[in-house]
Amino acid sequence: MNVKQQLLQIGLSHFARDGYEGASLAKIATEAGIKKPSIYAHFNSKADLFMKVLHRASRVQQHSLKRYMLAHHHHTLEYKLHGLLEHMQELYRSDDTIKFVMRMSFFPPKELEHEVMPLIYHMLDTMENQLVRLFEHNLHKENLNCSVSAMQAARAYLTCADGILLEVLYGEEQRSVQRLDATWPIYWNGIIGKG
Repeated sequence: MNVKQQLLQIGLSHFARDGYEGASLAKIATEAGIKKPSIYAHFNSKADLFMKVLHRASRVQQHSLKRYMLAHHHHTLEYKLHGLLEHMQELYRSDDTIKFVMRMSFFPPKELEHEVMPLIYHMLDTMENQLVRLFEHNLHKENLNCSVSAMQAARAYLTCADGILLEVLYGEEQRSVQRLDATWPIYWNGIIGKG
């Protein structure tokens, strides 16, 4: 791994753990085995490193979603959707990339908000579009009677995901599990017309 790739990986861990404001270029450099000024041979500033990490992390997150869907393509729609929320809870505990993306989705750095939010919205729109396609394909395939449009079902799903995953960000894993357990039957029964 070259120095630039190493800095991106170390930067990811620091930004995921400490946020933009709390991350220290000096500490990132030390962990990479270089002096702080050497970072500037690869990145113009802390903001430049942060944005490169965020672009890379958003691509990884999108690929992670695709891999999950491919691995579970033979399961029912309900299983896939419920499982995806559990999968995201687990990834937050074990994967700095997902932890970083989720943290920045909810708490972008103020000074970079105008750069961060378009990327986050693009990522969310991509996820929403993937969910719409998933709903359209599986509702027909499983002969499910959905009480709302595929777009409404996808948007409601993402809204539920926000509430469930926000608890993970605050370090309350058990509360996140409780929210999923409480929310899921209401969501699922609501969209398929049983609520």
